[in-house]
Amino acid sequence: MTDRKSPEELRSHQWYGTEGQLRTWSHNARMRQLGYEAEEYRGRPVIAVLNTWSDINPCHVHLRERAEAVKRGVWQAGGFPLEFPVSTLSETYQKPTPMLYRNLLAMEAEELLRSYPIDAAVLLGGCDKSTPALLMGAASADVPSIFVPAGPMLPGHWRGETLGSGTDMWKYWDEHRAGNLTDCELRELQGGLARSPGHCMTMGTASTMTAAAEALGMTLPGASSIPAVDSGHERMAAASGRRAVELAWTGLKPSRILTREAFEDAVTTVLGLGGSTNAVIHLIAMAGRAGIKLTLDDFDRIARTVPVLANVRPGGQTYLMEDFYFAGGLPAFLSRITDLLHLDRPTVGGTLGEQIEGAVVHNDDVIRTRENPVAREGGVAVLRGNLCPDGAVIKHIAAERHLLKHTGPAVVFDDYKTMQRTINDPSLNITADSVLVLRNAGPKGGPGMPEYGMLPIPDHLLKQGVRDMVRISDARMSGTSYGACVLHVAPESYVGGPLALVRTGDLITLDVEARVLHLNVGDDELERRRADWAPPPTRYERGYGALYSEQITQADTGCDFEFLARPGKSPAPYAG
Repeated sequence: MTDRKSPEELRSHQWYGTEGQLRTWSHNARMRQLGYEAEEYRGRPVIAVLNTWSDINPCHVHLRERAEAVKRGVWQAGGFPLEFPVSTLSETYQKPTPMLYRNLLAMEAEELLRSYPIDAAVLLGGCDKSTPALLMGAASADVPSIFVPAGPMLPGHWRGETLGSGTDMWKYWDEHRAGNLTDCELRELQGGLARSPGHCMTMGTASTMTAAAEALGMTLPGASSIPAVDSGHERMAAASGRRAVELAWTGLKPSRILTREAFEDAVTTVLGLGGSTNAVIHLIAMAGRAGIKLTLDDFDRIARTVPVLANVRPGGQTYLMEDFYFAGGLPAFLSRITDLLHLDRPTVGGTLGEQIEGAVVHNDDVIRTRENPVAREGGVAVLRGNLCPDGAVIKHIAAERHLLKHTGPAVVFDDYKTMQRTINDPSLNITADSVLVLRNAGPKGGPGMPEYGMLPIPDHLLKQGVRDMVRISDARMSGTSYGACVLHVAPESYVGGPLALVRTGDLITLDVEARVLHLNVGDDELERRRADWAPPPTRYERGYGALYSEQITQADTGCDFEFLARPGKSPAPYAG
């Protein structure tokens, strides 16, 4: 355990405690302007509460109250809390995609933690991109930090059915398009799909990434699966505030927690949960901020060693996150794969082994045994081939089995708007054997790599009973989505990757077991096509979009900004 600091060794002491300096006198005068006396904050750890609450973010709309619980815990432990509003990344409303702004929030969090008189931080987030963004910023600033997950919403309900947000949205929208659901039924279902604050209650990207944060050791044990409206969630928030004060005194920084072993355990966790493909991009980026090179090959290697034990939709067939919570949550899940984990590594609450000690599974159908897994191998596979020389991914446990080895003719769409307009055009001759290809939807081309990867099945096929097809893109897809969707094709088509060379009618082979994605076109023909290819026009001429376009890296390296991901240190500010 790190030795405890004296009050004079706290980082905030540079702002408030250095006597005889004009700036120090001014800082204390301004605190009095804010209504505080010196004894309330001097000599106490100053705890930043970074809050992604917003009126337009349904995943985080309860975080205003949770911030108050965090501050209560900070006061109880003898600290001094200061709340900082930071960017909210609303998966529901922000266009073209909040992925465009993940790095902006990461940069904002990093610079706030570096530039203000802060000894430790509590990070409040949970909606898909906010978890990696906040943890990336904390890793880069390397200020003691603890993460408070927003928590999943309550299960949806409609006519006796339990609904999963996202997953059942896609399902019933297709049933409506197939003519099996009326407009009135669809509107009625709309009111039962999302019943409370909190992020998606399936094992979508939000639940996957908050579980990854817990597996990394950046949350209190069990924090990631507590439902957002459960009273236990408020108690966890207060306890996180108390723990943040202890982190400030001990100086336990993210750099000691976010080790290679921690990231390997997070990958193991994500794959064993049947989690979102988006976690591949986010964990690679997060590891990069911690100075660790995590690759697609690491995911594929680990995937072959870990079974899927979480029977939670969409990878599982039955349950939702509230069921997972009552079955024991992540500590119980991890207790079933201890031989695959590094139990001696540090977390914000001790060691990983201590975090899961005594955890018990209360429902063997929600969290399966090793002898009865949902799947024998991890839920995400990494593909290679001439169509994706730098890799692609597929969540194969959420696809129809017969499509995992498939060869079919491509039907190519140059952009998402064109696809939306023409997907039902009879002249395209789309059959169940066709391979739908979408390009110019990657990090640069999207822009921001929107969640377009679950391409819609044409209406005429839905009416015939078809519910899955092979679909390939350089886009992402929602973690709540499902189907034989090949995603994150790298390099993307917008920068001249092989996806840019595919033509309608070309045969494409997908073989998940062999980890192959192959365009059945000769090398000479591909070279001729490449010679005819011209780069598309620049999307942004100014502003944040221009910075994004200049700096964004490809999916296989995490879609971070090059200037943020590169090695090196930023100097601590001089506070005098």
